[in-house]
Amino acid sequence: MMLSASKRVKSSGSVITLSLGCATSALALAWAAPAAAQDSQAPAADEVTDEAIVVTGLRGSLQRNLDVKRTSSGVVDVISAEDIGKFPDSNVAASLQRLPGVSIQRSGSRGEPTGITVRGFGGDFNTTLYDGRRISTATGGRQIDFSTVGVDFIGQLSVLKTPDVALSASAIGATVDIAFPKPFDNPGLRIAATASGSMQDRADDIVPTAGLLISNTWDDTIGILADVIYTRRDTDTNRVYVNGWPGGNFAPCQLAGSSAATCSPTAATVDPAVPASDQRTIPGWFPQQYGAEQQRVKDERIDARLALQWQPSDNIMVTLDNNFSRQKVVSENYAFGVWFNQTDLRNVELDENGTAVNFTQAGSPTDFTSALNTEVLKTNQTGLNVKFDATDNLNFEFDGAYSKSWRNPGGNIGSLNADIGYGGDLGTNLQFIVDGNSKKAFPSIANFGPAGSAADWDNQALIGSHVTVNQTQRNTDELWQFRAVGTWEQDDLTVKFGGQYYQDTYDFLNQSTFTNNFWQAYAGYGAPSGRNTGIAPLPGSLYQGSISLNGFIPGYNGSLPPSVFLFSPVDYQNYLTSLGNPQTQNIPGFNYGSVNGFTGTFDEAVDPGSVLNVRERTWALFMKVDFNTEIAGMPFHFSAGVRNENTHLRSIGQGRLPVSIATSTADPTLLTVSYGPTQPIERGSDYSYLLPSIDARLEITPEFQLRMSASRTLTRPALNLLNPVLNVGSGQRVGALTASGGNPDLRPYLADNFDIAAEWYYQRNSYFSVNAFLKNVSNFIVGGVTTQPINGVVDPTTGQPAIFAVTQQINGPDATVRGVELAWQHVFGDSGFGFQANATFVDTNRPYDELDISQTGFAVTGLANSANFVGFYDKNGFQIRAALNWRDEYLLQFGQNQNTGSFGAEPTFVDPSFQVDLSTSYDINDNFSVFAEALNLNNNQQSTHGRFSNQLLDVFDYGRRYTLGVRFRY
Repeated sequence: MMLSASKRVKSSGSVITLSLGCATSALALAWAAPAAAQDSQAPAADEVTDEAIVVTGLRGSLQRNLDVKRTSSGVVDVISAEDIGKFPDSNVAASLQRLPGVSIQRSGSRGEPTGITVRGFGGDFNTTLYDGRRISTATGGRQIDFSTVGVDFIGQLSVLKTPDVALSASAIGATVDIAFPKPFDNPGLRIAATASGSMQDRADDIVPTAGLLISNTWDDTIGILADVIYTRRDTDTNRVYVNGWPGGNFAPCQLAGSSAATCSPTAATVDPAVPASDQRTIPGWFPQQYGAEQQRVKDERIDARLALQWQPSDNIMVTLDNNFSRQKVVSENYAFGVWFNQTDLRNVELDENGTAVNFTQAGSPTDFTSALNTEVLKTNQTGLNVKFDATDNLNFEFDGAYSKSWRNPGGNIGSLNADIGYGGDLGTNLQFIVDGNSKKAFPSIANFGPAGSAADWDNQALIGSHVTVNQTQRNTDELWQFRAVGTWEQDDLTVKFGGQYYQDTYDFLNQSTFTNNFWQAYAGYGAPSGRNTGIAPLPGSLYQGSISLNGFIPGYNGSLPPSVFLFSPVDYQNYLTSLGNPQTQNIPGFNYGSVNGFTGTFDEAVDPGSVLNVRERTWALFMKVDFNTEIAGMPFHFSAGVRNENTHLRSIGQGRLPVSIATSTADPTLLTVSYGPTQPIERGSDYSYLLPSIDARLEITPEFQLRMSASRTLTRPALNLLNPVLNVGSGQRVGALTASGGNPDLRPYLADNFDIAAEWYYQRNSYFSVNAFLKNVSNFIVGGVTTQPINGVVDPTTGQPAIFAVTQQINGPDATVRGVELAWQHVFGDSGFGFQANATFVDTNRPYDELDISQTGFAVTGLANSANFVGFYDKNGFQIRAALNWRDEYLLQFGQNQNTGSFGAEPTFVDPSFQVDLSTSYDINDNFSVFAEALNLNNNQQSTHGRFSNQLLDVFDYGRRYTLGVRFRY
């Protein structure tokens, strides 16, 4: 028998724990039970069959993961805790990315993994369950933000890449089931505690994380488990950004080398009355807004869990539990930004792809911004589970749960903003230069500063007030669910049958100073810029210093202006409010020509177009049959199931149409929209799908097996896409008119999935596998952009019907995704050394065509080759692990921060990334251990680009993070 321990141990019918320096726990024994069963099924040549060896620590966790994978009906990967209160990573998504076929998305501002992509399908294509239950989420989609899940006291993560129809079939990517510990998983008194401090190399402050779990059982009848975790992460992130590369046509007179005496680009392409040099006939892309900012983020999270179990008899178990989480992310942002309009650009140089890589714009204003962004996500779920053994062969499980989530509950403002700067008479003939690939360089600007004076870039005497944007997204998601399952087992046959019911009710609401036009109250920059509106100069007491932009993104080429201001948006808005009520007194600088109803405070108003109520009801019936037999003397395991889902959807929105658009007297780039009456609009739809599933596993030898699976799964459209109204937002700007519309008739994505795998378990705790998969997906939802007039309103800047870039979703084409997953896990005997390695290669018949400028362009998002390697040493209480994660470039989504182009929804690509993480721990004794972690050792930076690789959208430099802590377990 090959043991992952310091010696061989024999016993008669007993379980022996080899702790490898870690404390022995009953939880480890419980989790290791499948390993013992696996050994008895497929003994190695030198194994004693009545002996079960349980190994704790990292290698024990890997063996349990391997055993679950090996014996599962479908394609499943598992990560389990090494011990109670000791999960391998500090983030759920970070752990999941170690698995084949799983990649992560990171929050650029925090560097935290927030979502996963499985086999190229991310976000809403993956379903996350808590102990088999769906969890509500108020983020706006169906996926959860994994940074809101406390990881310390999780028992196990299971990733089901093929569906279990008795659990769910609503995930084309995968179903992730997060299992939490319960009292009778680990009988008796158990205590686990963790405390640590972490520091990001730029934020400097050491911030705490602490957690406590207490569990106890009495008389094998009553059990109680409670845990609470407080986590804090501080991160200072430097960012350089381009908020969108809209596509559109240039006029010949705008290009470098033009000999035209004048240049007045028009929308005309063929018009004898318009000079050919003014007709916009040359396709290209330009940056809508360019700037740099530092984001100072404080992420605080509280997770708590209470589980009560009652076992009145051997055949009944009742579990009542409650899961609570609250995450508050506060970000202080300090930035500069410059705005460009395509028709104002001159001396334009286009590269071979049509990207504007060099141009000038006369009269360019410059803005310095400060924002206090507060995002609160709160979720509470209560569930009741009853398991009942009716006979020796028949048992039942009944499970019900209620969950509710809130986004920004209470009175906090989601984003409180201050915008100051100079323009008008101080606008500069700014030059914009693209210096190279988005992975290596960010754009540069030249001739910056008031009227081109770089020395006056931050001259406070010339700076005045501009727009003031406050906005808050407030969502709630309320989810009721019930599941009943019966299981009949006899010999080698198992039959499961039952049903599920879900009712998911989602409410959206956005409020902002755009709605009431208060954002323009003191716009204009003031007298130094030659404007009658705006306050200038501002009190010197508002300025709290500056942030240098020198060496802002290490390793990147490109030049930036010298600095951005450090100032508080709260103090800035308080100052403007202290000027008084402009309705009762004359306040020089107030924008009397465009703003009505403002009494001194920047109150938000509800945007009627954002109000949405969606209720989704789903009924499901399922049956699943598993049996074991032999084919030519080889064990054969077969599972077949079918699930029918029937969904009824109701969507209620608030419709209104624009009736006029006016320019702002304070700033010629700003527009004011007036609307007609608001009225509710309600739509409903129904659909039903039959979802079959087949899994087969043939054990060619005790060490080698083949696996085959086929299934149909679905993914429902995101709830925020189901709005029945067309919404024209109130915060419009010249040359960038936008509107968005939902579609309550959207149907789910449907996928026919096929897997075939070969798995070789050649020694204990070691295996090699190859898994090929194919997914034929139909009903892809396409978020196209079309340009069109709305309600006949006139654009005051052209005198022609206003043309809006309208984003709307429809069910579109089909696509095929195919790929291969390779996985290798190996432990080098009793040395303590081992590794995990995996690679995923994916492809599709619908790749993105960057040369297609039609408005109906389509491609599969999320597809990227990836590879992971984890090398470790685990022996005598000491453990060290290095994790290397690589993901190639991939198409994240269609749409950018500013998406006003003429060529449809412009894409966002994520550049290749490679990150190295290191963790280590040492067991001082059976109860105490110390641990350390270093994340992003190689200082990986996250960057994105548009249609072409030199169209940088974002580059985030979030640095390294170091953690040192102690664990206690009893």
